[in-house]
Amino acid sequence: MKVLHIIASVDPAGGGPAEYLRHITVTMAEQGHDAEIVCLDPCGADFLGLYSVPVAVLGRWVGPYGFGPELGSWIADNADRFDVAVIHGLWNHAAIGPRRALRATGLPYVVFAHGMLDPWFAGQNRLKHLLKRLLWSFAQGPVLRDARAVLFTCAEEGRLAEGAFSGHGFSSRIVAFGTAAPPPTDPAQIAAFRAAVPALGERPYLLFLGRLHPKKGLDLLIEAFAGIASSQLGLDLVIAGPDQAGMQSKLMARANAVGTGPRVHWPCMLSGEAKWGAFRGADAFVLPSHQENFGIAVAEAMACRVPVLVSNKVNIWREVEACGGGLVANDDAAAFERLLGRWLELPEAEKLSMGEAARQGFARHFHIEIAAADLIEALAEACGRPGA
Repeated sequence: MKVLHIIASVDPAGGGPAEYLRHITVTMAEQGHDAEIVCLDPCGADFLGLYSVPVAVLGRWVGPYGFGPELGSWIADNADRFDVAVIHGLWNHAAIGPRRALRATGLPYVVFAHGMLDPWFAGQNRLKHLLKRLLWSFAQGPVLRDARAVLFTCAEEGRLAEGAFSGHGFSSRIVAFGTAAPPPTDPAQIAAFRAAVPALGERPYLLFLGRLHPKKGLDLLIEAFAGIASSQLGLDLVIAGPDQAGMQSKLMARANAVGTGPRVHWPCMLSGEAKWGAFRGADAFVLPSHQENFGIAVAEAMACRVPVLVSNKVNIWREVEACGGGLVANDDAAAFERLLGRWLELPEAEKLSMGEAARQGFARHFHIEIAAADLIEALAEACGRPGA
């Protein structure tokens, strides 16, 4: 098959969808399926070099919705080169603008929701939710209605999406989601990470790696860490990721107020060897999110044999719990403090066993090859070529 991926941005700082797209296109190519990407990023962006497939850059990405007036005409001019298209995400021009061209050319398509129908968002900004309801009624809803399938990454995401918006039914399908296995262990990785966080020294640490966003529960992580810090004087916390929502200064102030400021480290976004060194050197990975569709970083930590401590709002928490690769708690400070306490009380042998179980859980559920096989099957059905 020849697959067209349509996405607003392929910038990895934007989170999991771009990272998934980078790996899935490589894995599908290894299985004989070609792909191209069209996006609304600006021309010449450094991150475009991360992709091994052709990327058409229309260069008009502006603001949260974006606008690319050439997108529809580009699809109309190129549709005959593809068997099927995948629209990644919702609520932006790349998720709405292609519909007319896709219908006119007859190119079948699916929509990857990427967690954007989760009802959690409705309670965060009422005005924004009202605007989404309006957009759903005349623009976004018809895109999903006309799709051959709307793809969800786990049963929990599909369940939460039911009834999020009314007026346009759609056909749902669950497909596996995941990421590539990490590179081989190399001492240079740990060295690169420690060099990126010199104040940490050689002390052990808990790791959060991801966007600094209100949904990630970083405020409650600060509180929970403060609750165990006095009994764990040798343990630090590393919070690594881009500050897209302007949260870092407030979180740093809170850490200072509760007395843990010098023990919380903020290296911003990590990549390459420093990123893998951060995972491989961590005692555990922590993600107390209020909403998390999947959590690519959770899967990456598991792949590195790092136990994961997550909230039950991370949609893959059941898989984490079932494989024994981590611990799960509610998304509030008291519950997460108790979770950290449970973790710290475990004998070292149990922590090592949990890390090994995490690795096995990754291989069973979240490896990119499993995700690619599922997506290929869904796309083959969408374009009427089952078994392709």
